[in-house]
Amino acid sequence: MAIPSTLRSTLQLLLCYPLLSMGGCQPKTPADNSPKPTPTTGITVTIDPTKTFQTINHFGASDAWSCQFVGQWPDAKRNAIADLLFSRDTSAGGQPKGIGLSMWRFNIGAGTAEQGSNSGIGDEWRRAESFLNADGTYDWNKQAGQVWFLQAAKQRGVPSFLAFPNSPPVQYTLNGKGFASNKVPNLSAEKYDQYGQFMAEVVAGVRTKTGISFDYVSPVNEPQWDWSDGGQEGTPYFNNQIAGITRSLSKALTNKGLPTRISIAEAGQIDFLYSDNGRQGKGTQIADFFDRTSADYVGNLTNLVPAIGYHSYFTTSPYGDAVKKRQQLASTAAGQSNLGTWMSEYCILGDNAGDINGSGKDLGIDPAIYIAKVIHNDLVNANVSAWHWWIAISPYDYKDGLVYIDKSKTDGSYQPSKMLWALGNYSRFIRPGAIRVNVDQTQNSAGLLVSAYKNTDGQLVTVVINAGNVAQSITPSASTSQPSKLTMYTTSATADLARSTVSKAGDAVTIPARSIVTLVGEK
Repeated sequence: MAIPSTLRSTLQLLLCYPLLSMGGCQPKTPADNSPKPTPTTGITVTIDPTKTFQTINHFGASDAWSCQFVGQWPDAKRNAIADLLFSRDTSAGGQPKGIGLSMWRFNIGAGTAEQGSNSGIGDEWRRAESFLNADGTYDWNKQAGQVWFLQAAKQRGVPSFLAFPNSPPVQYTLNGKGFASNKVPNLSAEKYDQYGQFMAEVVAGVRTKTGISFDYVSPVNEPQWDWSDGGQEGTPYFNNQIAGITRSLSKALTNKGLPTRISIAEAGQIDFLYSDNGRQGKGTQIADFFDRTSADYVGNLTNLVPAIGYHSYFTTSPYGDAVKKRQQLASTAAGQSNLGTWMSEYCILGDNAGDINGSGKDLGIDPAIYIAKVIHNDLVNANVSAWHWWIAISPYDYKDGLVYIDKSKTDGSYQPSKMLWALGNYSRFIRPGAIRVNVDQTQNSAGLLVSAYKNTDGQLVTVVINAGNVAQSITPSASTSQPSKLTMYTTSATADLARSTVSKAGDAVTIPARSIVTLVGEK
């Protein structure tokens, strides 16, 4: 069912962080000691590496907002959390230490942390520092906790970094705050160049401070929403304003000799890329930004990523409807000079047509299965080349965290979620430059979703989601040469990327009920 308009409006205003739950964790399912049904058999999954689709750029997550504090926690704990997110190391037995993210998103703050309670943002965990001082100088010692995680990601081999502001610095905004007033875009056209220069200065300053270069800057976030309630930093924009900001940023990056590319437009919902969706002047973004006849055309900027980004919120259930929206996006993007697509932010938000509710932290397998299905849908039907989670580290009672922490600024406990490991079934094994390849099944089985990828070293990776309550037996096969070795990594109610081996490539493989399984084949 659709979200009521009043609730939908409230949720949209708080996008990048959902409403806090008034409930709790979902109840645990009692142990089932009854006889288990036998696996479905006779399903052959054939991977054809010669039939190819999009190239995968990265899987990522963002440092908003907890890393400003957790990055200054005791060394052992912050390093353990960094390992969960970034590491590709294994134990002596081959068990993965972390999920090996290949992209880390760094939030450029607007300065609401310095304003404190005067910022109008009640939750100090959702305020952010700014490198820009009140006198116009820069202090590169700010955002220290976030910078620590940036460096920790680099040390563990993360290859790509993106910087994103939710709001211009408060010194530039119309109301002197990090969020808008009365739904009015909070930056005047006279400040576009200044804002572009600020973002370029941050890219250059962080590189000087840390040696880390941002590969991308994303200058606007969910411009369709109103951002006028003080829930976090944010501002709405119309497409012509986004185009103006993008041109100013492009010029500033070029003038400073920075190779950083610009990613747009972080649409708050997939529909805004191909329709107005009730927000005139803020929708049909593919045509507005990439059609040469448009007044807002920016596709000619040499440092613009030839892909457009969206967020999967509010469009993931029912599953059949979600498929249609992604297929429509893929068709629209392909018709615009084969424009690429990124899914650049997601967590479980809202009621999702009754499938799952975002309220209430849940460390179990149910949200992990839901997340895996969203990833599959975005990769296979929207043809995205990037898939990014929202907040990597959450102190909230919501289904938004890969790792959950106590809401303590100095120290606390942490817990990895099953959603972390579900994302890891993709991010750990499908590496930058991998190409999605064709998969055929001899029979369709309810709840079984399969996709496959070929890494740059020729390694074949197949991800199988069994959302059903019965195990499935499949026989994976390659249409070309069979892999000589097959390794299996399982995330389930009782396993976190648990490693096992298949005795011989071409043998049947049992996919447990309610699990995500990655099969890694090597020649």
